Amino acid sequence: MSEQTYNIIATESGKQAPIKAWTKGVPLEDQARQQLINAAQLPFIYKWIAAMPDVHWGVGATVGSVIPTRGAIIPAAVGVDIGCGMMAVQTTLNARDLPDDLKNIRDAIEVGVPHGRTNHGGAGDRGAWHDIPARNGEVWGNELKVRYDAILAKHPKLDRGNHVHHLGTLGTGNHFIEVCLDEAESVWFMLHSGSRGVGNRMGTYFIDLARKDMRRFFINLPDEDLAYFPEHTEHFDDYVQAVEWAQDYARRNRDLMMEQIVAAVRSCGELPAFSAEVKAINCHHNYVARESHYGQNVLITRKGAVRARDGDMGIIPGSMGARSYIVRGKGNPESFHSCSHGAGRAMSRNEAKRRFTIEDHKRMTEGVECRKDADVIDETPAAYKSIDAVMAAQTDLVEIVHTLRQVVCVKG
Repeated sequence: MSEQTYNIIATESGKQAPIKAWTKGVPLEDQARQQLINAAQLPFIYKWIAAMPDVHWGVGATVGSVIPTRGAIIPAAVGVDIGCGMMAVQTTLNARDLPDDLKNIRDAIEVGVPHGRTNHGGAGDRGAWHDIPARNGEVWGNELKVRYDAILAKHPKLDRGNHVHHLGTLGTGNHFIEVCLDEAESVWFMLHSGSRGVGNRMGTYFIDLARKDMRRFFINLPDEDLAYFPEHTEHFDDYVQAVEWAQDYARRNRDLMMEQIVAAVRSCGELPAFSAEVKAINCHHNYVARESHYGQNVLITRKGAVRARDGDMGIIPGSMGARSYIVRGKGNPESFHSCSHGAGRAMSRNEAKRRFTIEDHKRMTEGVECRKDADVIDETPAAYKSIDAVMAAQTDLVEIVHTLRQVVCVKG
């Protein structure tokens, strides 16, 4: 009999669904453990909760958790960065095609893709489009606007701030764009982003609506952030409509950004002609979907987890100074066909800022063309768990297809 590849998390009461945690060799903080236990006490959990090796405390539900439910959906388990995920394309370029100084390539990407946030996201925000490119306007008008307007018809409070102005933009925090090299020195472009401000508004709005519903029906929860919508209710249907739209927005946001990255790098004058359609992967890691598991149709919420069915291609990034991986799923049923979405934070952003200096950050990102200032210390490599330990803990979930190391990193 083969050795069990996960740990079982249980409580003294035993009045909960089991928790299977792929955390062997990876630290699990007490706060994250308690969040998992809280979620496992909900009466509609299907079979068990799966925790990925990058699991860590999150707002509402644990980041790195896979929560299967029947008859209900938990908006905070999806979170506010609905549809956040990764995209990567392999190019025909090789490392020998890159210039010794990569600053111009980073500059070109930073000009080609709005990123960051200024003016509190208001007028003049550098992270939004001021003049919407024709291609982005076309995607909005042809694919997204009609469904968005239908959501607003029932929930007009959502109609504020950016939507089309954020389409094709990176955002802030841990969102990034990278130029990477694989084990054969092939050049890849990789990015991490989601549904931007409009998705955040939808997530925040429906999380609050679920809390109000719980109070109205006198439903007590182990954590109010686990407020849910029962299936066959109006708010359930409205949330599903909104979350599916935000997930589509996020996917198209990544598509457009990748087009903009390729165009920016081509026009920088530093590289020979190349194509970037050799291999493309675009996967969510904050989302909910209807899937079949163990013969039942269920709702699978992955917050900081990637679908890893047999043959599914996925992306597991490290930190700014660590390796990233292109993986192929093994279809492990016990993880509900899932794997980790990255290295996972080892500490809070504030703790990272307290603990590390600019000199520490420069040392840890040596050899990477990236920002090396105080505003990105919360994203410094040591603020994250070891990506090597995370990958070692999930060898039964995925196989490594390519190992990437970044040479350029643009942070939001």
